[in-house]
Amino acid sequence: MPNFTGMQAAGAPNISSQCLWSTQNQTDRLAAAGHLFHSIIPRGPAVPALICVFAFLTLFSLLVNLFTLYTIERSGDFSYLPRFILCKSLIFSDLLQTVTFAPAIIDSLARRQTMAFNPYCYFQHVVGGATIFSSLTTITCMALERYLFVCYALQYTVTVTRERVSKVLVLVWLYSAAIGVVSLSLVLSKGRQENVPDVTVGLLCEPDIMEQHVGSPRAPAIFRKVAGSLALLLCLLAHAFSYFRMYRNASNAVVPFNESNAAARRTVLFYCGMLFLQLLPLLIKVTSDALWEFKGTGVIEMSAGSREDCLAGPSATAAGFHVSLLVMLLVPPCINPLVYGLRSVELRKALVKLLRWRVGHRGDQERPRGMMRLRNVVHPNLPDAG
Repeated sequence: MPNFTGMQAAGAPNISSQCLWSTQNQTDRLAAAGHLFHSIIPRGPAVPALICVFAFLTLFSLLVNLFTLYTIERSGDFSYLPRFILCKSLIFSDLLQTVTFAPAIIDSLARRQTMAFNPYCYFQHVVGGATIFSSLTTITCMALERYLFVCYALQYTVTVTRERVSKVLVLVWLYSAAIGVVSLSLVLSKGRQENVPDVTVGLLCEPDIMEQHVGSPRAPAIFRKVAGSLALLLCLLAHAFSYFRMYRNASNAVVPFNESNAAARRTVLFYCGMLFLQLLPLLIKVTSDALWEFKGTGVIEMSAGSREDCLAGPSATAAGFHVSLLVMLLVPPCINPLVYGLRSVELRKALVKLLRWRVGHRGDQERPRGMMRLRNVVHPNLPDAG
């Protein structure tokens, strides 16, 4: 899910590239990348710990998303339900986001160098923005789908069909891809065309880093901030409306019978808590962008070192913010399949049924082998045949 307003959770706006590390000397480029890396993570022992953290989040995200997708596909009719069609799209987005960001971050940590500015940066920019907007829009659609299912159960099967959900997902991905392409086009057209540094000042080529790398043009920054803020606002309003109506619907159902609606309250609180974790990187990024706009660029630039002392690198606050958002970037892909997939009653039942089938199938295969072994045993008291 989430990244943030333009949306990869990597860059703080106050990590700026004041030095033009543009040189034809490969040794100088590596030295510049190493210096910038140590300005972000000055403590050597922190690097192996961060590699372990990112490796764990990556493996967990891949395993839990692939396992959830496998369970949905093997569950038969469930894979065609609108709810799980949306879930499969969310899983695909999370997997694409994980394999785009995580290897690049781990590679930068292993080499102890910042990202080099190359065509792969463009790929990260477009794919990262598309997957984050797609995840954010998809969970918004999932909240509205649950609202229709709970509050309009009789009309649900007619209104929410497989074909309509598929068309909505096509529009979601087209919209998300357009955001990524437009954002990159603005960076390339409005940014600096000459004296572009060969290395970036971050561990990932996310929008902030890309924009600062080409001279911090205003147009792409305003576009991603406005687009990200509107997407976040739409997501929050849709969830607030959906869960409030579902909670009222559940409360009205149990009040006439003087029963407790604690179950409905716990469900709403659980999903609100998970939504907060999913949107935490985005909320932090939108807040930092808003502060950056109100305070102005002067404060931000001074925090990263003066122009006369460009080797100072980013401030400790900027570096900590950068690394923290990189970690939080990989948290939503780990949470999404658990919240929207494996936690559902239908999928848990399908998983139990699948496990029982595999155990029974294994037993059926082993039983004939045992019978064949018994049939070949000759009792010592019986004469041999023939």
